[in-house]
Amino acid sequence: MTSAAFDFTPHAPAAPPIEHMPCNVEAEQALLGILLYDNGVYERLSDALGARHFYEPFHGRLFAAVEENVRRGQLAEPILLADRFKRDPAFEELGGVRYLANLIDNAPPSANVQDYARTVYDLALRRDLIRIGGEIAHVATMDAEKAARDQIESAEQQLFTLAETGSASTGFVPFAQALHGAVEMAAEAYSRDGGLAGISTGLIDLDQKLGGLHPSDLLILAGRPSMGKTALATNVAFHVARNYAYELEPDGAKKTTNGGVVAFFSLEMSAEQLAMRLLAEVSGVSSDRLRKGEIDQSEFARVRDAALEIENSPLHIDATGGLSIAKLTARARRLKRTSGLDLIVVDYLQLVTGSDLGANANRVQEVSQITQGLKALAKELSVPVIALSQLSRQVENREDKRPQLSDLRESGSIEQDADAVMFVYRESYYLGRAEPDVKDQAKHFEWQEKMDDVRGKAEVIIGKQRHGPIGTVRLAFNDDLTKFGNLARQDRYESRD
Repeated sequence: MTSAAFDFTPHAPAAPPIEHMPCNVEAEQALLGILLYDNGVYERLSDALGARHFYEPFHGRLFAAVEENVRRGQLAEPILLADRFKRDPAFEELGGVRYLANLIDNAPPSANVQDYARTVYDLALRRDLIRIGGEIAHVATMDAEKAARDQIESAEQQLFTLAETGSASTGFVPFAQALHGAVEMAAEAYSRDGGLAGISTGLIDLDQKLGGLHPSDLLILAGRPSMGKTALATNVAFHVARNYAYELEPDGAKKTTNGGVVAFFSLEMSAEQLAMRLLAEVSGVSSDRLRKGEIDQSEFARVRDAALEIENSPLHIDATGGLSIAKLTARARRLKRTSGLDLIVVDYLQLVTGSDLGANANRVQEVSQITQGLKALAKELSVPVIALSQLSRQVENREDKRPQLSDLRESGSIEQDADAVMFVYRESYYLGRAEPDVKDQAKHFEWQEKMDDVRGKAEVIIGKQRHGPIGTVRLAFNDDLTKFGNLARQDRYESRD
């Protein structure tokens, strides 16, 4: 057989013509007829079904009208709805009030409403899949300038959005819908007797300042080496995962009621090193002694019991080094789909790589792309993202080494994209390295008093917060266990204008 028998010419699959798109107008009519006959049936429909899922445009508008009336506690029936659609050309074309009456006359038993709703929803998803497939084929064939990895990222994002929202894209959201979400958040906080609307960090004063960790927020946690930023992020992540609780929705989905599922992208430390820190925290055995094996039998038993206690915590660690923002995003989406996701931690920002920006791109542009990507990911998945960041060396050149916004590396994009910027600072770290000669007893005694005052304490300086005040939160810090905790005293934080 000769090579001429083979056709190596690539052919992009053509999308079916619009008249052949999967649909079932009769199922839509049956569903609408049931709703018009018995408005109470609406409560049995899944929240996922919306007007956009109807193939016939007028059916979508009719469903939206029924939905609006029912939610307002008003009757949705032909005579009342006819006045709403009197200027709708499609309404008159279909037959006006007579068409609505026919929908009721031909309505099947209301017991079948979920079957018809499922059919309408499933066919809408199929139509969106066809559209997405056509766009993917078109871009792959025609857009030679767009890198294949970027095309895969775009396709995965569209498919994730379709899977999560039942629509290929979100588009504009009516203000009433946004307002409804805001009221729900306020009601949730109110129902907790003034508690948090967001996820608790486990640190009382930090929660009081931030109001917890809120969906869609990008929080930057920065500090110089050895300040404890990884320890703080690990403490928060573990607290969230350890307190995870959920309730089952009618459709079998899990709704988080406390804590959450956590994705921890550790680009600097291995998964085992992070686990060692958590074992030390829970068991109360020094992490340094754990690493060296300098523990006795009773301490090993505590470590073993701690491991059994926390092994099922939904803390997912990805220790891939040099991870790109595209791969990080893809893996977070996948975890959201398979196991749920309530918090993302990235340790740390400067170790994430950007997509190809061209030969003339610089590091500032790359970091800008990464922070924008993390903020977009927080919004897309509706989860808080905590990203750790290094600080420039200029901190060390000042007498007061408390960090500030200008100390952030590539600070422009980080500061701009973040909803909150926090700095970890431990004065004992610097003071311990400035011990005077013991021969000068007066100076050494003064130094010792200062060390006693700051030992075991840390500060989280909130330099920026879009939704609340800035200021300093004081925390306890256990160096042996690399663990942050609450200070057992009053007036633990200060506010600043």
